[in-house]
Amino acid sequence: MADAKERKILVAVDEGLESMYALSWSLHNLISQTSNDTIILIYAKPPRTVYTSPDGYLFSPDMLASIDKCRNDLASSIIEKAKNMCREQGDNEVKVEVIIETGDPRDVICQAADKIHADVLVMGSHGYGLIKRAFLGSVSNHCAQNVKCPVLIVKKPKSSSSATGTK
Repeated sequence: MADAKERKILVAVDEGLESMYALSWSLHNLISQTSNDTIILIYAKPPRTVYTSPDGYLFSPDMLASIDKCRNDLASSIIEKAKNMCREQGDNEVKVEVIIETGDPRDVICQAADKIHADVLVMGSHGYGLIKRAFLGSVSNHCAQNVKCPVLIVKKPKSSSSATGTK
């Protein structure tokens, strides 16, 4: 029997429960015990905004360094949580890689999917209503329209906390 093709499964993670549900769903429904698949976790740090006060005073370098540290700590925390989920819920042999980039999540995720030649992009759905989605935009809709690989958008059930899904 020939070895199965190694798939690159790109999973977008953020601070929302929806993305962790999508990762959990992927571990239970996409990864098989006999696969050579690699889960690639991607986190997009939003670009730092430069703030000014009405008198034109900018944040001090120490304050900006503190903001950057908080942003980096948040990214590390989210990625660590996701990696722990991969260890606990996935096969012990599942390979996990990490991509952390700064920028608009729509651009970061689409560029990474194309660059690594992902076989599938998995994203959680925040379930925004029509009005909120119109103002905020939908990262998942943007990615579905712009990446070359299939996009799987996993919706978190409203009535269940189970992340196992069905096979």
